[in-house]
Amino acid sequence: MKNLFPFLFGCILLVSCQVQDPKVNFWLTDPKSGILFEKNPEMLKSGQEPQTITIDIESRFQSMDGFGFTLSQGSAQHILQMSDSARNSLLLELFGNEENSIRINYLRLSVAASDLNEFPFSYNDLEDSLAIDPELENFSLSYDTLDVIPVLKMILEINPKIKLMASPWSPPKWMKDNKDTRGGSLLEEFEPAYAKYLVKYIQAMKAEGINIDALTIQNEPLHPGNNPSLLMLPEQQARFIGRYLAPAFSESGIETKIVVYDHNADRPDYPISVMSDSLANPFIDGSAFHLYGGEIEALSEVHRAFPNKNIYFTEQWVGAPGNLEGDIPWHVKNLLIGAPRNWAKTVLEWNLSSNPSLTPHTDRGGCDRCLGAVTIDGDQVTRNPAYYVIAHASKFVDEGSVRIESNSIEGLPNVAHQTPSGKKVLIVLNDSSAPVAFQVQEGKTQFSTNLNPGATGTWIW
Repeated sequence: MKNLFPFLFGCILLVSCQVQDPKVNFWLTDPKSGILFEKNPEMLKSGQEPQTITIDIESRFQSMDGFGFTLSQGSAQHILQMSDSARNSLLLELFGNEENSIRINYLRLSVAASDLNEFPFSYNDLEDSLAIDPELENFSLSYDTLDVIPVLKMILEINPKIKLMASPWSPPKWMKDNKDTRGGSLLEEFEPAYAKYLVKYIQAMKAEGINIDALTIQNEPLHPGNNPSLLMLPEQQARFIGRYLAPAFSESGIETKIVVYDHNADRPDYPISVMSDSLANPFIDGSAFHLYGGEIEALSEVHRAFPNKNIYFTEQWVGAPGNLEGDIPWHVKNLLIGAPRNWAKTVLEWNLSSNPSLTPHTDRGGCDRCLGAVTIDGDQVTRNPAYYVIAHASKFVDEGSVRIESNSIEGLPNVAHQTPSGKKVLIVLNDSSAPVAFQVQEGKTQFSTNLNPGATGTWIW
């Protein structure tokens, strides 16, 4: 008893003693205390009088597809340069089902090059700048066969059920009015050829054993300043889907979901306009968002306009060198909590990995400050803010989990899910400037806990 008393006394003053209900597991990230995604930490500073987060499993919302990142060409190259043992260890940690795995279950891919490639390319580049190839006789998966596809196959061996979304940054130059990888618009005369191009991509990936679950029509269609990039206004996106892409998918027996927009939350009118097109609407699964502009609540505006269409959150970067105390709370509040509370089925951060020099990236607008979830330097791996953000959900919220009701409390943004196996997962951020103590109530389960300012907790029971 002499040695037990200090522990019991500490439980009263500190953290819910590894949580009061023995069936509840608790994972904590508290950057100010140096705690980064640790299971059942024993000590946190005492908070104020408890408030209650009440969870209602009978009030159910959207099902979740997954949490993850984009596997850019650069990310794949960094992974490939590791030794076999180090690479296998990292991939198991990211995608496996081991004790130390964070269980990423969703990846986004670029259709051909993104701005995190060494240089821009398409799958149908022509040497003659005046040549065209509407029959796509020169189509090839090209440079992706050297890095992205080999790494994807390694990931699929670890998690064959991982879901994949693909997004194009630019069509081939010969299809565009400016004949450049950067900016410009898709010429209407080549819209049928571009639909065929996307069909060929999905078919070629399937031939490699890679199934593309969803396709966004264009990454950031209102940002033609990147390299590669494309300006695609909503009326063209709607026409392209209704007249060309959907019929091409149907003719080829392709079931890949068609997702519109894939840009910032400051223009909810764009996806609403596209989905309002009577020809395109029946073929559209939903819309995708980033948050470099606007507020996350705009996703709910789109949901209210089209409640039968899905919503995806597909990209948000962390700028190098990264700031654990600043980046993690912002991303948890707006993405991990905010996006699902506003109907998103996915939460995807940007690049999976970077290297210390933040290369590769394209010229004329390629991102030179995009910090990956992990930094790979030889066989050394550094885990960055986005890693911890996604881990707080990906490890516990399986595909097919359903968001369930949890009340909002000032200073304690939160989101709750029920997994297919019946487990409940609650993610809470202390968004205030002081420690906060609170209770969690779900049916007959009740436990007390607290969080330091800027700390994120995930509770599973």
